[in-house]
Amino acid sequence: MVDYIVVGTGLAGIAFTEKLAQEGKTFIVIDAEERSSSLVAGGMYNPVVLKRFTDVWKVNEQLALADVFYPALEAKLQIKCWYPMDLYRRLASVEEQNNWFQAADRPNLSAFLSPEIEKKKIDGVDLSFGLGKVNATGYLETDDLIPAYRQYLSQIGCYKKESFDYDALVYTAEDVSYKGIHARNIVFAEGFGMLQNPFFNTLPLDGTKGELMIVKIPNLNCDFMLKAGVFLIPIGNDHYKLGATYNWEDKTDVPTAAGAAELLDGLRSFIDLDFEVIEHLAGVRPTVKDRRPLLGRSLESNRIYVLNGLGTRGVLLAPYLAEQLYNYIENNIALDENISIHRYKKFKLKK
Repeated sequence: MVDYIVVGTGLAGIAFTEKLAQEGKTFIVIDAEERSSSLVAGGMYNPVVLKRFTDVWKVNEQLALADVFYPALEAKLQIKCWYPMDLYRRLASVEEQNNWFQAADRPNLSAFLSPEIEKKKIDGVDLSFGLGKVNATGYLETDDLIPAYRQYLSQIGCYKKESFDYDALVYTAEDVSYKGIHARNIVFAEGFGMLQNPFFNTLPLDGTKGELMIVKIPNLNCDFMLKAGVFLIPIGNDHYKLGATYNWEDKTDVPTAAGAAELLDGLRSFIDLDFEVIEHLAGVRPTVKDRRPLLGRSLESNRIYVLNGLGTRGVLLAPYLAEQLYNYIENNIALDENISIHRYKKFKLKK
């Protein structure tokens, strides 16, 4: 018998599995290796919602954990995937400058937004109104992390590559079993695939399709992340990640002409340089209507749990939420109502 079965190797599944490893728990991880939203994500993390100038929920706790968690993973897997990097927001008018000054003066944002507007020159980019710098930012290269982690799990004999068959899961008050694997608990960290999960498919996981491009811009020479409607992340050799779109209707992972047009129009709106599209990707983010994650226990069994709904901020959320769920299961520490699935009427626990 193992302590846990974990379903999923996106950021949520990796973070929870690593928490189990840190605590000396045994586990088996199952994943079909379908292209998850984690693999097609830009991976950028920042502590401020720049569109609305609001801070991120529990951001200081998330940053503190992430700054330890991802470098430790790099050392363990002997890869490079964690890239702290400056983020600048392009200001396009005097009004945007004023909005920046006001936001940087707020107590909850002052640690993250520089009060000075910086003047930088980038060939082919109009920066007449300057740039606002955001602190504590960077990106995670999920395309390097996730395959490396799956390989590591395989090497230690703790990985099964297959689609999960819910009908094969048997559970009692003491444990669960799945195709000969016996475990004390099972945690589903499936991302958008949760909609097929009979234990949790009534939760309000909405899903937001995002499209992303890899573009080559030889003469840009930008060594920081740039937000200007769309975002650009330099990834080396004149290549940049360009993202991202938000589509609440289309739930497929197929890149679209409309998504391409939106991204390229956004790029052309502030860059006057030749570029080449190298790759066009799409995925469905596991988003929730109230913009909060989904953690908790199934009503059918006290051995079945969910870790989902990380949305667009999974890089910072994953290590933090993994700790919260672990402490809920193992130490009976209540989940914050903001993240517990029992905030929904159908999932209120019986007294």
